Amino acid sequence: MTRIRRGNIARRRRTKIRLFASSFRGAHSRLTRTITQQKIRALVSSHRDRDKQKINFRRLWITRINAVIREIGVSYSYSRLIHDLYKKQVLLNRKILAQIAISNKNCLYMISNEIIKEVHWKESTGII
Repeated sequence: MTRIRRGNIARRRRTKIRLFASSFRGAHSRLTRTITQQKIRALVSSHRDRDKQKINFRRLWITRINAVIREIGVSYSYSRLIHDLYKKQVLLNRKILAQIAISNKNCLYMISNEIIKEVHWKESTGII
């Protein structure tokens, strides 16, 4: 029987994994077993942190909006603003409201004052 040269597919697989882990430090970029473990760990972390990033950005937007809204009046808060926006059916999401709050506070003041006037006027007249 002739000798069969082996390892071509396995070598290709290992080099592909090594390319993924080329920036890792120490044995995490040199030893095949450790590379595969670190690859799994890196992919799990990236998946988890993508979800965490969405949560953190939403929290940041809410904080920014709340900080600007509370300057208007002590009794008015973020939750009441969002509630009034939904009542009025204004389609401004938190990201856009936070950008408005940072770039142009007066614009956010105008939006909130209009909403406050209209919602409270409807409540006092009994329309809602």
